Amino acid sequence: MALLAVCFSLASCSTSRPAGSSGQMFAGLRPYVNQVVSELGTIPADRKELLGEIAASICTQLEAGKPAQLTFICTHNSRRSHMSQIWAETAAYYYGLNNIHTFSGGTQATACNCRTIAAMRRVGFEIEDATTGDNPIYLVRYASDRPAIRAYSKLYNADANPKKDFFALMTCSVADKSCPYVAGAIGRFAIHYADPRLCDDTPTETAAYNKRCREIAREMFYIMAQVKKSQEAVSRLASKH
Repeated sequence: MALLAVCFSLASCSTSRPAGSSGQMFAGLRPYVNQVVSELGTIPADRKELLGEIAASICTQLEAGKPAQLTFICTHNSRRSHMSQIWAETAAYYYGLNNIHTFSGGTQATACNCRTIAAMRRVGFEIEDATTGDNPIYLVRYASDRPAIRAYSKLYNADANPKKDFFALMTCSVADKSCPYVAGAIGRFAIHYADPRLCDDTPTETAAYNKRCREIAREMFYIMAQVKKSQEAVSRLASKH
């Protein structure tokens, strides 16, 4: 992957822990994460190429001394974008990557779907129902030494999200088509995922959400693993000079 190779020529980006270190990740989440990491080789080649381009962009931003801000965008900010944000932040933590910040938003604001929260609870995230109502706020935690992720539905350009210098990662094809221009984005990637909503209230509902959760987890961990490998390669080169 040509773009990923660019990262290998950059000066070192800082890290805080060795690759594969989970820090103070919750014990209930670690087994699932370990399984996800063991499956990175199963990602199809075409997806690896796309994910490698995202990793290269992240590395370039970090090398410039700037934060890598990732905003995951879908139509309602209710399912896939939340899963992507949560897994991307968890993966960055797992690999000890600093200055990577994750966000999510929609082209419309509705609510973070309760099925999304149930799926994330099943794999080991600790989630608190902070508020109730039509658009409740959930506090999602993956480690004892990191603040909770505030999961609720909002527009991609809401006050809680960056307005410029972020990467827009389009997690659904509908949002990608309906929002051809994302103001403030310095890069845009189409990483569409099938919508588990199509199985809501059917016998396959739980399986559909579990499958999408696992797929997104693998891909977010693959991205962060590539960033980590790039940093380590650069550090080895720098140590020889």
